[in-house]
Amino acid sequence: MQKILIIIRREYLSRVKNKTFLLSTILLPLMMVLFIAGSVFFSLKSSESKKTIAVEDKTGKLSKFLTSDTVRMQFVFNAGVDSTNFDKKGFDGFLFAVDTSGRHLLLKTIKAASIETMERLKNKLNSSYTNSRLLEKNITVEELNAINTASANYFTIDNTDEKNKNVNAGVNSGIGMFSGILIYITMFIFGAMVMRGVMEEKTNRIAEVIVSSVKPFQLMMGKIIGIGAVGLTQLLLWIILIFIISLVAGAFLPSDVMSQVHQIQNNPGMMNSNGAQFSGLAKGIANVSTLNWPVILSSFLFYFIGGYLFYSSLFAAIGSVINEDPQEAQSLMLPITMPIIFGFIIMTSNIDTPDSPAMFWASIIPFTSPIVMMARIPTGPPLWEIALSMSLLIGGFIFTTWFAGKIYRTGILLYGKKASWKEMIKWIRRS
Repeated sequence: MQKILIIIRREYLSRVKNKTFLLSTILLPLMMVLFIAGSVFFSLKSSESKKTIAVEDKTGKLSKFLTSDTVRMQFVFNAGVDSTNFDKKGFDGFLFAVDTSGRHLLLKTIKAASIETMERLKNKLNSSYTNSRLLEKNITVEELNAINTASANYFTIDNTDEKNKNVNAGVNSGIGMFSGILIYITMFIFGAMVMRGVMEEKTNRIAEVIVSSVKPFQLMMGKIIGIGAVGLTQLLLWIILIFIISLVAGAFLPSDVMSQVHQIQNNPGMMNSNGAQFSGLAKGIANVSTLNWPVILSSFLFYFIGGYLFYSSLFAAIGSVINEDPQEAQSLMLPITMPIIFGFIIMTSNIDTPDSPAMFWASIIPFTSPIVMMARIPTGPPLWEIALSMSLLIGGFIFTTWFAGKIYRTGILLYGKKASWKEMIKWIRRS
C-alpha cells in the first residue's frame, strides 16, 4: 500500500504543479462565466431593440387591427414613404401588399430581418385577419379587445407537485445536458491522460525500472488514482471558482431583475399565475436557485469518479500494449470509446424524455450510466434507479480493474510486438 501511495503522490504533484493545470483551472471558469454573461447581455440588448415599420394600408383593414407592440414592434400606417426611401425616414422596414387580394405582403428591409421578427410579424397579421373575420360577425372592436386581453391570462399551466416544487423542464434539461457533456468530456480527457502516461513510461523504458520494485498492478492503480485525484482537484476548484465568480457577477445585475428574483423566491406561485410581469432572466435565475443542488453536485462527483475509474483502467491497459506507433492506440481505443459516444448520443437525442426506455437502460448499464444518469438526476428519477445505477457502476469498476490488470501485467513489459484484443484475451485466460 505504501508503494501505491508513493506513485499516487508522484502522479498528483507532477501534474498539479504544471502550468497547464493552473491555467486551465483558472481560465475555464472565467470563460464559462464570460460566455454566459455575454449571452445574457446580447439577449437583453436584442430584446430592448424596437423595430419601427411603415405599413402601406390601402384597404384600411390593417390599421384597424394591427396594433403596435410597445416593447418590440411599432407600426406607422400610410406614412408617405415607399420601398425606396423608408430607411431615410427612420423606419426599419416597409410592409406593403404585392397582390390585389392583400394576402401576400412583402417586408422590405435594408438588412435581412431575423426569424424572430418575421414570426412575430406573421403572428400579428394572422391575429388581425382573425379579428377582421370576427368583426364581420357583428362582434365589436371593444369586445375583441376584451376577449384578447382576457385570453392572454385565462389559462395558466404549472409543472409542480408536492414532490418536485417549482420544477422547470427547460432548466432541468439544460442542467442535465451540461452535466452529462462535462462528464463525457472529462472521461475522454483524463482517460487519455492515463493512457499517455503509461505509454510514455513504457516507450522511455522507465516502466522496466519501476516494475522491478513494485508490482505492475500497483503501478497501474497508483497512476489511475493519482491522475484521478488531479481531475477531482480541478473539478472542485472549478465549482468553487464558478460559485465565487457568479456571486460577483450577481452584484452587477440590474436592481429590477434582482427584485423580480426575490419576489419569485418569496412567492413561487406568482411566476405561474402572473408570469408576464417577470423578465426571462429573472425567471431563469429563480428556477436555477430552486434546484436541489446538494443532490446534483454529490451525484455529479460520484458519477465523475465512478465513470473515470471505470474507463481509466481500460485506457491504462491500452497504453500498456502500445509501443511507439500512435496508430495502434486508435484501433485499440475504438471498443472503449464507442460506448462513451453511444451514451452521449442517447443523452442528446432523448434529453426531453428522461423516463424513456432508452434513457432508463442507458442510465443503468455502467458503460453509459455516468453520462446518461447524470442527465436524468435534475429531473428527479426514482431513488431505486439511482441506487441500482450506482451499484452496477461500482461493480463495473471492480470488473474493469481486474480485466485491465491482467492485460497491464503482461503488456507493460511487451516490446516489439503489436497486440490485438484477441491476443489480450489470451493473456487473461493464461493468467
